[in-house]
Amino acid sequence: MRSTSKLKAILARRQALPFPGAANAMFARVIEELGFEVCYVTGAGIANMHLGAPDIGLTTLTEVANAVSAIADSVSVPLLVDADTGFGNAVNMVRTVKVLERAGAAGIQIEDQVFPKKCGHFEGKDVVPLDDMVSKIKAAVDSRGDADFQIVARTDARAVHGLDDAIARAQAFVAAGADATFVEAPVTVEEMTRIGREIPVPQIANIVFGGKTPDPGREALASMGFAGVLYANAALQAALRASYDVLSALKRDGSLAHVADRLATFEERQAAVAKPRWDALEARYKV
Repeated sequence: MRSTSKLKAILARRQALPFPGAANAMFARVIEELGFEVCYVTGAGIANMHLGAPDIGLTTLTEVANAVSAIADSVSVPLLVDADTGFGNAVNMVRTVKVLERAGAAGIQIEDQVFPKKCGHFEGKDVVPLDDMVSKIKAAVDSRGDADFQIVARTDARAVHGLDDAIARAQAFVAAGADATFVEAPVTVEEMTRIGREIPVPQIANIVFGGKTPDPGREALASMGFAGVLYANAALQAALRASYDVLSALKRDGSLAHVADRLATFEERQAAVAKPRWDALEARYKV
């Protein structure tokens, strides 16, 4: 089964499947090795890890496509890719879909924020007129080469105009051809229940550690009709905390002796990047 068809089937199940996020191929390999069915390629993670910058619309299509290509070469699970606002208007969206589909995405998430966008859990967001987003969705649907390539349409209108407007926008996105929708940053379980009940297509939830949206758990989210639950930067946040802890100890002690239990072993590190497979290739093609 093609990765696009796998992602479509996963969304159709509406089982609130966790979608862990990866900003690079290493994290994606861990996600696959642990048995997750989908990897979410996080735009915030790419901005944080590759640029050392916040999620405020600084990444380019080329930077995201390069990350997607490297991840797609490393894992076989479907990739849902954060494509932000599509990197421009409806015409730009045509190229965005073609580039990311060619890079190995099984689907993309696009949103209705004004460019430059911000993290959905930041203050000070704004959204474009509904007609502009509808045009982008139609362009995305028309541009995909594979009919199963998933278009997930996100609205950030909850924080700007309230939940009623956000749900109405999501319903318009469905009418425009979106395969799934994503109402960003609801602030109560009751709001999440309304989202799952009032929008007919599969829904995405975004659980940000320290963010605005509560995490009622997978069972509750599945009962509401959610299809996927993004944990976009759990791996990044874990790695950041571990990096501070380990490097602080190195700075203090001049040694890793007291934090050895916080480090992957040399062998674990090589296994994570499939070194035995590369060794086998080296042996096969050795002259």
